[in-house]
Amino acid sequence: MTAVRTMPDGEAPATAPAAPGAPAPRSPGGVRRVLKAVTPGPTPDAGGAAIYRRWWLPWLWMLPAIVGAAAFGVFPFLNTLVLSFTDAKPLGGAAGFVGLDNYTRMLGDSDFWLATRNSVLYAVIVVPLMVLLPLLLAVLVEKNLPGIGFFRSAFYTPVLASSVVVGLSWQWLLADQGLVNTWLEKAHIIKGAIPFLSDSWLILLSAMGLTLWKGLGWYMIFYLAALGNVPKELHEAASVDGAGAVRRFWHITVPGVRTSMMLVGTLTGIGSLRVFTEIYMLGGSTGGPGGADRTLPFYIRDVGLDPLSGNAGYGAAVSVALFVLTLGLTLLAQRLTKENES
Repeated sequence: MTAVRTMPDGEAPATAPAAPGAPAPRSPGGVRRVLKAVTPGPTPDAGGAAIYRRWWLPWLWMLPAIVGAAAFGVFPFLNTLVLSFTDAKPLGGAAGFVGLDNYTRMLGDSDFWLATRNSVLYAVIVVPLMVLLPLLLAVLVEKNLPGIGFFRSAFYTPVLASSVVVGLSWQWLLADQGLVNTWLEKAHIIKGAIPFLSDSWLILLSAMGLTLWKGLGWYMIFYLAALGNVPKELHEAASVDGAGAVRRFWHITVPGVRTSMMLVGTLTGIGSLRVFTEIYMLGGSTGGPGGADRTLPFYIRDVGLDPLSGNAGYGAAVSVALFVLTLGLTLLAQRLTKENES
């Protein structure tokens, strides 16, 4: 009988010597060593499916999104940045390097500053209203009352409509012989038609109203989701202590949805700086009388994309300025969010 040697706990068994004449074990080839070094396997304590997973596998699943972001985001931005230092034409052709001439021209261009003023004014007026009004609307439709689903759907309907369709509807409403002026005249509130679509300031204010009307339902959904996370016990305790509805709103509801308010403000601010369709539909292809209501995207279209007199390089420089303005607004909102959270 052959004796079997048992090893103490924790001691590795000794390797048996190779039999005389047996071939020596082969070491991994050079290619296998390189592949093993480049694509390391999981850690020794990994379990389950992670044992067979390589480090590059998640990146493989993300590859389509990365390629899409690079092709439609990073490359256009870099191309715009390069174009801003040239005198390229909209329809192509030879483009010469002009250095900072486009930026120097932009700083001395009164039309650029007018468009910047309109964009900033648009954001200053629309953002606070878009932050507060959808919150009030969400508070109104939050309760589960009979028929409340109809009102939620009705408030959300403008979001589903095309911006062009909504713009045409507002043209019909605000025209000199439109529904609004006709009703006001028949009610003897006004004697003559209000020039909603011919006065530069009224066009800008009407466009702001259109943006607010179309966005209320969208951001209402944001706030409805946030209101569901505000503890009902806080409202009940405040009500027992004698706090009214307004006081509970400012001291319980608003702090509970502050993060969502910052998100809505950031998204609305970015959208306000990029507004184009509302001005085009209400002010016409010129952007109001004499172009007085043009925003920065509208101005970029006029100076950079006109096939006859456009300068794509100058339009790219204005686009970079719009990007810097948008980035500054985003960073400011992010800093305010961090201060509120701390």
